[in-house]
Amino acid sequence: MSYHLRGMLTLLIFICFTVIIFVLFVFVTIFKLLVPHPKAKALAVRIMDILSSRCWVFCANLTHRILGKTTWHIHWPEGNAKLKTDKWSVVLLNHQSWVDILVLVKVFYKRIPPYKFFIKKQLLWMPLMGPCFWALEYPIMKRYSREFLEKNPHLKGEDLEATRKACEKYKNLPVTIINFPEGTRFTPEKHKKRQSRYRHLLNPKAGGTSLVLFAMGEVLENIFDVTIVYPEGVPGLWAFFCGRPRNIVVDVKHLKMDPALSGNYATDAACKAHFQKWLNRLWAEKDQQIARRKDAL
Repeated sequence: MSYHLRGMLTLLIFICFTVIIFVLFVFVTIFKLLVPHPKAKALAVRIMDILSSRCWVFCANLTHRILGKTTWHIHWPEGNAKLKTDKWSVVLLNHQSWVDILVLVKVFYKRIPPYKFFIKKQLLWMPLMGPCFWALEYPIMKRYSREFLEKNPHLKGEDLEATRKACEKYKNLPVTIINFPEGTRFTPEKHKKRQSRYRHLLNPKAGGTSLVLFAMGEVLENIFDVTIVYPEGVPGLWAFFCGRPRNIVVDVKHLKMDPALSGNYATDAACKAHFQKWLNRLWAEKDQQIARRKDAL
């Protein structure tokens, strides 16, 4: 099968099952709106989580298994012993492409609780996916630039407060919060502009990551450090649909939940220093791991 034919067929199948699941989403969302009882709302969210974290991911994985030509190199922690679907988890990973999401859901399919991604407010306007993000109650990321805060100092801390409130509502339902500490996708231009201290990564932003652990500290049991490597270059969605890249390497590392990591980053100077040191060390190890994986393949 030719490169572009494979891509067109894969894209068509993705559109078909996404539309079907979206229609089911609409019915469940209408039920959620018409029956405002807390138990009915919880049931609706649970059904939508199954549709997204199970049904949609199953269809995506099956499609790529049949039409894709990628060889997966997935390295798990000690016998997957720490992966449980009823334990609150946080996944920290490097971000390079939209393909990262498809890689992530393949790796963790039926292994951890439903995913909750922090999304930018603009993504709510995406066709099909935006309403799904809203219905699934994905936390909305509010981030202000340093220049904006200098002009509007009264808004300082509101972005972190929004993160805290977004995470707190998940304390009664096991979920997996997906966090990209770099805050954006890696590109050579961003790497140079931000003067990253790492070779293959952008500098991590500790504030938002710390607040996730702070908001979920009481129930959080697992932290997974995930490193995704594309040895042949970072693919876009179209290239992925067409069967590229040939190899994808994923390292999953289970991290011990240190209570000191869930302190108040915003007000506790000692906690802030400890967390920054921990995250920078984690990122340094990840940078070295990426270099080793690229050299190995």
